[in-house]
Amino acid sequence: MTSMTQVVSKSPEVLSGTPVFSGTLVPIKNLMDYVRAGDTIEVFLEDFPSVKREQVDALLGFAETLLLEYVDADRA
Repeated sequence: MTSMTQVVSKSPEVLSGTPVFSGTLVPIKNLMDYVRAGDTIEVFLEDFPSVKREQVDALLGFAETLLLEYVDADRA
């Protein structure tokens, strides 16, 4: 299991605290912008080669888990 710190990091010294893919200067928001624009994960990875496919997959898994937990909590 991948930990969140292996996927996302946030530091005031890196892009003023913007959450980025760990080990890169690529903001997490960039992935969301690509997806919203209709681009594929492959296009994103080609444009940002410092991001690993495993990081993207793990981030999407974390997002899915959080969303499902939020929906479940809202139903209770």
